[in-house]
Amino acid sequence: MAKFDIIAATGCPTGIAHTFMAKEALEKAAAERGLTIKVETHGQVGVENELTKSEIAGAKAVVVAADKDVQAERFAGKPMVSVGVSKALSVEAAGKLIDRALAAKGDDTVAAAADVEDEVEEKESIGHVIYRHLMNGVSHMLVFVVAGGVLTAISFLWGITSFDSTAADYNSFAAMLKIIGGIAMNLMVPVLSAYIAESIGKRPALVPGFVAGMIAIQGLPVNADTGMIDAGGAGVGFGFLGGIVGGFLAGYVILLLEKVFSKIPASLNGLKAIFLYPLCSTAIVGLVMLGISGPMAAINQGMMDFLQSLGNSGPVILGLAIGCMCAFDMGGPVNKAAYATGTFLLGTALEAGVGTETYNFGTNFMAAVSAACIVPPLITTFAVVVGKKYFSQEDHDAGIVNLILGCTHITEGAIPFMTKNIWPVMPIMMLGSSIASILTIFFNVHDPAPHGGFLVLSVVENGPLWVLAILIGAVAGGILFVAFKKYDFEKNQKPAPATKPVEAPKAEAADFVKVENVFVAEDFASRDEALSFVSNQAVKAGIANDADAVMNAFLAREAEGTTGMMEGFAIPHAKSDAITEAAVIVVKDESGVTGWDTMDGAPVNVAIALLIPGAQAGTTHLKILSKVAEALMDEDFRATVKGSTDAAEIAKTINARLV
Repeated sequence: MAKFDIIAATGCPTGIAHTFMAKEALEKAAAERGLTIKVETHGQVGVENELTKSEIAGAKAVVVAADKDVQAERFAGKPMVSVGVSKALSVEAAGKLIDRALAAKGDDTVAAAADVEDEVEEKESIGHVIYRHLMNGVSHMLVFVVAGGVLTAISFLWGITSFDSTAADYNSFAAMLKIIGGIAMNLMVPVLSAYIAESIGKRPALVPGFVAGMIAIQGLPVNADTGMIDAGGAGVGFGFLGGIVGGFLAGYVILLLEKVFSKIPASLNGLKAIFLYPLCSTAIVGLVMLGISGPMAAINQGMMDFLQSLGNSGPVILGLAIGCMCAFDMGGPVNKAAYATGTFLLGTALEAGVGTETYNFGTNFMAAVSAACIVPPLITTFAVVVGKKYFSQEDHDAGIVNLILGCTHITEGAIPFMTKNIWPVMPIMMLGSSIASILTIFFNVHDPAPHGGFLVLSVVENGPLWVLAILIGAVAGGILFVAFKKYDFEKNQKPAPATKPVEAPKAEAADFVKVENVFVAEDFASRDEALSFVSNQAVKAGIANDADAVMNAFLAREAEGTTGMMEGFAIPHAKSDAITEAAVIVVKDESGVTGWDTMDGAPVNVAIALLIPGAQAGTTHLKILSKVAEALMDEDFRATVKGSTDAAEIAKTINARLV
């Protein structure tokens, strides 16, 4: 059985993007540190790459990056750090989590660990605990909403009243789809409540959680004639908000009962699980939920009235609120709050029926939320196409992929672009999303499906106008994004102000690539070994005075994004004050260096390493890098450098392109 230095578990509410972005970041960060790691993912399809008991026992430390329940109690006693999934989306952030976990001390309780200076984060914050429990419920609920909403929406293709046997457009198949969709949507609140409870009190909490959710949608039944509580009467439900309250209530009631029944002999544990817990918890939670049904219904109605008032204030105010929330953290807590509100209103809308004011408002709100979630990835696609020269190849490729993600309502693809420049990229994304939301409301678009992006376009009322609103928001945001990248690109090409003018590179390009700095017959086991070789050769050649500092500069650049290109080439570059003069060192490995994350997955045969003094980071660095990158687009250049074993010929070929 394989042993791992680090084990980890990742999970986000939707289980689509954040979960796997965190997994990749943790794996890369561990590889940089020479550590082995296994990451268990809790995605929408369930648990993948599941950790075994022996793997948990053999690990040195644990990293939990999740906004849902990942059964962290399995790791009790191990050195561990536990944070939200958004704290592990970059290699740098993931590396810090691994370092903290390794520095932590094991405990017999499940708690997050940090270094001494970061004692405040040693345990999960109360806010994150609450959010994690809530998102566990939301993640399980979403699939019911999506299935129910889309099936209900498809039933409308036969006609708005095609489910009604008395209507002229009645269709029996449409009626069945509407029934199935309605059942799935009606399970939304009970599932939400049950899995919030399960996150807190584990499996015993499912029973009172489901009961609390059912009470939340039914309310306290009262006989209309007598005004008394009557099982055959009708009640006023308090829906989504009641489901949240009921879930937390059920979970903590189970924790309370565990303490109450702790004195019962272990031989009666089966009795507790199958009789005492479900009986007592259901009675307590049920009575409390029925008792608070009146106030909760009033609060629920108040929230609905508030949202309606935003709508009555006009498209601008409501659309601005929706757009800013959806693009603020792209799949994080604020985004999920807007999306969860949209699904709640959609559920209420579908229950109210087509043609009602509730239906019109709920489906219009959902359309605005969906538009706001679709826009950010499309902004990046527009930007990398129109302003291609201002983006790295890695960003360009990611932006193209975002076209697919955006069209299918997956916002998270825009996160890497925002994390590189939170200001002003976040406001640009928020503005683009707000424009799309405002126009969606203004165009009176109605979306009866809670997810799917353009895949559900056929069931969207005023679908072409919806697409137009999204495109306008994406183009507006894209233009601003390109303008920022252009400004940033041009600023970095200008010499940085200094007390002494920085000496411009000499006209003779041979100063950069010297024959003695071309190594044509090396054999490296890994990327880091190759970079270490270059760092040490730089010191030997008098190019640098500290090999460790140069190596750290190389690794820092790799952490930002791989320098591996295509067809066996890499352009690693180090910017450091330990480098005394700008130079290029070339290393060749005919067998290929594996483990270098190249764009085509091929091993690296030629690494053209750039070494730049810190003071020349914005001048010489960009000049050499752009020249080398341009040269690699030339097939003859690639063939000559890759095919030659003559150091002088390689130096001459590269120098000719650096003039």
